[in-house]
Amino acid sequence: MAKNWILGHSSLKLLVTICFGLHCFLYVRAQAVEDGGLNNTFMVSSFTYAETRLKPYDWRYVRVNLPPWFSSMSINLESDVDLDLKNIRKASRSTLPMICFREGSPPLPDVYNTSLTGLVFDYVSNSSFGGVQGLQIVEQCYPMQKIISVRLTNEQISPGVWYFGLYNGIGPLRTQSKMINRGQSYSFRGNVSVEGCIAPMVSGQFCNQTVNLLTCVDDYNLTESSSDNRTSNQVAENVVVCRNADDRICHTDNAPKVFSLNVMEFAEKLIITASNIGFNQTQSSNSTSNAGGIILICYARHGAMPLSTLHDYSGNISEAPLIVPTPKLGRWYVTVQPVNLPNNGGVRDVSTEVCYSLEWQVLQCPVDKAGPNCSWERYRLLAVLRTNPSVPFESYYLPLSWKVSSDSANFPLEPLLSNSSSGGNNSVAWTFFLIDIPSGAAGGNIHIRLTSDAKINYEIYARYGGFPSLANWDYFCRNSSSSSNGSMFFKLYDSTEKSISFYILYAREGAWSFGLRHLNSADSGSIHQTTMSISLERCPQKCSSHGTCQSVLDTSGLSLYSYCACDRNHGGFDCSVELVSPKGHIWQSIALIASNAAAVLPAYWALRHKAFAEWVLFTSSGISSGLYHACDVGTWCALTFRVLQFMDFWLSFMAVVSTFVYLAAIDETSKRTIHTVVAIVTALMAETGPTRSSNIVLVLAIGTLGLIVGWLIELCTLRRSFSCSIQFQLNLIHRWQSIREWVRNLIHTLLKRFRWAFVIAGFAALTMAAISWKLEKSDTYWIWHSIWHVCIYTSSFLFICSKANAVNCDDERPSDGNYELTRQNSFTGGEERDTNR
Repeated sequence: MAKNWILGHSSLKLLVTICFGLHCFLYVRAQAVEDGGLNNTFMVSSFTYAETRLKPYDWRYVRVNLPPWFSSMSINLESDVDLDLKNIRKASRSTLPMICFREGSPPLPDVYNTSLTGLVFDYVSNSSFGGVQGLQIVEQCYPMQKIISVRLTNEQISPGVWYFGLYNGIGPLRTQSKMINRGQSYSFRGNVSVEGCIAPMVSGQFCNQTVNLLTCVDDYNLTESSSDNRTSNQVAENVVVCRNADDRICHTDNAPKVFSLNVMEFAEKLIITASNIGFNQTQSSNSTSNAGGIILICYARHGAMPLSTLHDYSGNISEAPLIVPTPKLGRWYVTVQPVNLPNNGGVRDVSTEVCYSLEWQVLQCPVDKAGPNCSWERYRLLAVLRTNPSVPFESYYLPLSWKVSSDSANFPLEPLLSNSSSGGNNSVAWTFFLIDIPSGAAGGNIHIRLTSDAKINYEIYARYGGFPSLANWDYFCRNSSSSSNGSMFFKLYDSTEKSISFYILYAREGAWSFGLRHLNSADSGSIHQTTMSISLERCPQKCSSHGTCQSVLDTSGLSLYSYCACDRNHGGFDCSVELVSPKGHIWQSIALIASNAAAVLPAYWALRHKAFAEWVLFTSSGISSGLYHACDVGTWCALTFRVLQFMDFWLSFMAVVSTFVYLAAIDETSKRTIHTVVAIVTALMAETGPTRSSNIVLVLAIGTLGLIVGWLIELCTLRRSFSCSIQFQLNLIHRWQSIREWVRNLIHTLLKRFRWAFVIAGFAALTMAAISWKLEKSDTYWIWHSIWHVCIYTSSFLFICSKANAVNCDDERPSDGNYELTRQNSFTGGEERDTNR
C-alpha cells in the first residue's frame, strides 16, 4: 500500500519535521502569551484575489477553510458597484449584483428563484451574521456594494469550509448559452484572511476564553455505570463517558466555563450531567441535589462557541441532565454559567465558589445498529466510482451487507429493512444508510431514487453529520405532495405513487445519513419489490438533455463544482426551464438568417458599377453572417462556431469600412493599400474581442479615417485645389481671399460629389443600426440584431448610392493647354517628318 501514497518516505519525514517544528513554535508562542508578551492570535492563511471582471450572468466562487482553532475570518472586497439601497427593491433581480454566503458547499441562488427570499436588502456587515445558523441548508445573499469589510468570529460561524459566491445577475438566463452577452459588468478584488488562536486550549473571538477538555473512556458499557439518569433497558448500547480530570469544577464570581468534546461516531444521544453541586470544598455537598438553590445553566452548540443568545440546546443541568438527541459529528462546545447565587445575610461573599462534577455521555450503538435500544438497522454504503473520466467524482453507493448483492447502482430494499418487534411494539421502524461525500466534491448532487411495483409507503429523511428523525432533519420526502421541495437545495423530480426521485443540490462534503421510515417489516407482510439507488452526480438530470455538464475549480483551486451549460432555448440550474418555445425558435432562426438578405442591396449596386472588391465583401459578409447565425441558433453549422464567428465579424467590419473608402475618388492602388491596412486591423479586432460593444465605434472611426485619408490623397492630386509648394503655403498667410476661394471651391466640390438625400438617409439608417446594437439584450437579441442586419446593409447601400459621377468645377480641372500643346507638338513633329521626305 505504501507505493500508492502520494508522498514518498522522504517527503513524509519532512512533513513530520515541519509539523513538529510548528508545534514547538506554537508552544513557545503560547508560553509567551501566558507571560503577556505577545498577541493571542496569529495569521493562519491570507489569500489575495486579483482584479476580476464579471460579465452579465457571470459568477465566481471563493472557498475558505477554517480550522478548529480559528478565531476570526476577515473579508475585504472592493468593487466598482455603486448601488442605492432605496432603488434595489425596484430593480430587476435577474441583473442585480449580489454576494451570497453558505457553509459547506457553494451557494446556488437561482433554484426556483426561492433563494430571493434569502436576499437581505441591506449592506453586509459584521452584525449580519449575529444570529445565522444552519447555513449549510440555506444561504444568505446581500446586494453587492462598493466596499465590503467583514470580520466574522468563531462565536458567529463554525469552523470548516465556507463558500461565498459573487454574481452579476441570477435566474434561468444565467446558464443559458447566449448569442450575445451584453449588459453592465463589474469588477472586484480583495483579500480573505483567517486568524487562529496560538494556544490550543483557548477560544473566543479574542482567544481569551479557556476551553477545558474532558477525559473520556471509550466502550463504557451502559449497565456498568452507576449514574441515576441512565435507563436500565438500554443494555445493547455502548457509552463514551467523559469527565473533568480534577473531578470537581469550581466557578468564582459567576464566571462561565467552557468545555469541548469531539463526537467521532454517529450517536443516539449526548447527555450532559452535573452532580455533587455545592459551594467550595468546606460547604460542598456529596449528594446530587441542588445545594442552596444554585442554578447551572448549560448552553451547547455544535462547532462554535455557545452564547446565551446563540446556541443549539440549553437547560438547567442542576435540576435535570441536558439531552442532545442524535448529535452531529464533530466538536461540541458547552458553556456552564452559574446564576442566582444565594446571599449570606443579605450580602453574598464575592469569593464564593460554586463547585460540581461534570459528566458527558455519548450513547452509541454497534456499527450496524441504530435507534432506541439499538434495534434498528443501519448500513454504511460503499462508493463505486463511475468509469467516466470526463465527469470526476461521479459514483453510486451500495450497502456493505450479505443480505443483498447487486452489480448495478440499484439494490433491493426489502431485505435490508429493520424489524423492531424484538425491541418494542412500535408499528413503525427506521432503516438508516450512511454515505461519505469526498473532500473537494462539494459541487456535486446527491440523487435518491426509489422504484416499486406498488404504491410506495416509505418516507425518506436526510441529515448531514447525524441521524435524522421526525424532529431533526435537513431534507425530507414523504410523497410527491409532501417534501422539502420549497427548500433552496432540494429538487423533486418525476415522483409518482410508484417512484420517488429527488436531488440534494450541491451537497456538502462529509458524512450524510438517510433515514427510511416505514412500517415494521415483521407486521407488514409485504410481497412487493422496491429498489433504491443513491448516487453522487455532477449535474441534476444530466442537464435535462438540454445542455452539457461543465466542471470547473473555484477561485482557490481547492474544490470542484459543476454546472449545466444549457442550449439556446433552455436555462435554469438543470436546463429544465424553457426560455424559447419551438415556434419561437423557428421565428428567431428565420429573423436572424433571413435578415442578412439585405446585403443584396449594396452587393448589387457594387456589381452594377463594377466595384468588384466591394461586391465580394458585401456578398461574403451576408453569406458568412447567415451561416454564423444558423449555427448560433442551433440550426446547422457549416464550420466550427469559432471560425464562423470570426468570419462574420471580420467581413462585417470590412464591409462597413470599405463603404467609407468607396466614397473617396482615389485610384485603385491607394484603395488597395487602405483595404490591406484595414483588413489587418479588423482581423485583430474580430479575433481578440468580436462581441465588444465598443467595436461599432472603432469600426466607424476606422471607416471615417479611411475616408479622410482618401480625400487627402485625392486633394493632393489636384493642383489648383491643393498645392504642396512652399510658395503657395507662404502666400496663404497673406492672401485671405485665396483661402476663402479655396474653401468655397471645396464646398462646391463636395456638393457636386454626393447626392445628399442619400447621405442623410444613410446616416439615418446608420443611427438606427447603432440604436439597435445598443438595445441588444440576451432576451431580445434576435429582434434587435435582425434590425441591425437590415439597417447596416441598408446604410451601406444608401452611402454608396450617394456617390455621384465625378464632376469637377472649373477651378479644379487642370488646364487643357497642356493637352492641346501636346497635340500641337505631335502635329508639328509630323509635319517636319513630311517635309524631310
